[in-house]
Amino acid sequence: MDHLSSTFAALADPTRRAILARLALGETSVNEIAKPFAMSLPAVSKHLKVLEGAGLITRGRDAQWRPCRLEAGPLKDAASWIENYRKFWEASLDRLEEYLHRLQSDEAKQPSKAKPRKPKTPKSTETKNDRK
Repeated sequence: MDHLSSTFAALADPTRRAILARLALGETSVNEIAKPFAMSLPAVSKHLKVLEGAGLITRGRDAQWRPCRLEAGPLKDAASWIENYRKFWEASLDRLEEYLHRLQSDEAKQPSKAKPRKPKTPKSTETKNDRK
């Protein structure tokens, strides 16, 4: 799998996104990362392995402490890729907006071909006896 695909695959899971959000605050241990999740430590470790495989985190070793730390490079690559499409869609929507303004302007310039209708008065179901 290419680098960008593995980044997006890792980001597809909400638990992994939450882990990255936590690591954005600073490096921490696996136990601290696991605390807010209702899952086992091995399950959290599996998520960390996916994130590590995508290059989104690194795990160090400092005696007994194994800190996890966010690696911003792959996120920057993904953001750059998305940015190209954001520019495309903004340009497309700007062209659509210009087109709609032209249509509205053309409609306002042209005289109306249809004659205005008189509103129909509803027929009364009231009889002479009801009015008394």
